Amino acid sequence: MEPGRADCTRALSPSRAADFMQCPLLYRFRVVDRVPEPPSAAAARGSLVHAVLDRIFDRPAAERTVENAAALVPGEWERMLVEEPDLAELAVEDTCGAADSLLERWFELEDPTRLQPSERELYVEADLDGLVIRGYVDRLDEAPDGRLRVVDYKTGRAPSETFEGRALFQLKFYALALWRTRGVLPSRLQLVYLGDRTVLWIDPTEADLRATERKIRALWSAIEQVAVSGDWRPRRGRACSWCSFQSLCPAWGGTPPPLPEGATRLALDPRSAGSVDSGQEARSAAR
Repeated sequence: MEPGRADCTRALSPSRAADFMQCPLLYRFRVVDRVPEPPSAAAARGSLVHAVLDRIFDRPAAERTVENAAALVPGEWERMLVEEPDLAELAVEDTCGAADSLLERWFELEDPTRLQPSERELYVEADLDGLVIRGYVDRLDEAPDGRLRVVDYKTGRAPSETFEGRALFQLKFYALALWRTRGVLPSRLQLVYLGDRTVLWIDPTEADLRATERKIRALWSAIEQVAVSGDWRPRRGRACSWCSFQSLCPAWGGTPPPLPEGATRLALDPRSAGSVDSGQEARSAAR
């Protein structure tokens, strides 16, 4: 038996899948070493906007206005500060002001008075023959005839056509989990980019989701191989410029910390140390 594999619940989320595809060492720092990261203005802004877009649907349809959304921002920011005191390092005026602007753009793209989501911040999980895939869906809309639309909000700008497939992979991941658990193939997957007022969408087919499943299985096989070997190599790329782990990365002259005890198990079963993309990690992923 390979070390660290006994009684291991294999699990993967789209955020951690994206980490590994970007750079195996990034996956290690976040999943195995759990190196603390400094507060990120972009991540905080994204979490704040997502929280308000969730809460606005608590109001009756007629009260889902841009003014009422903006009124939710201060309270949600205070709640975030209680949960993550380090966010106090960020400039509240910049964070909340940027959130207000992004919320205004959302109202230009969608009319919440005509929407009644069936689920918000929906946790989805499915077992692919022993590999658990899971994550949080920002919004799930269900038509009267049962058709499902998976919606994810992004506070950045839409990717170029070259990278659209990578962006949609996250939603195909969620769609696969929904299909496997509910037996319903989502009719539409929709990404709402507030940074430049863009909406990307795809109407997936069974072939699309079967291809996604094959990709996830192949990706997990690669993660297992690296986890067992302990060979977490960095992969330099454009994202290095904003990576918070440069000081620990060999590609930038740094030295990673020694692998912790049980590193293989930690790499393959994030829940073994209580870090399963739980709570804030999952909901802020890829925003």
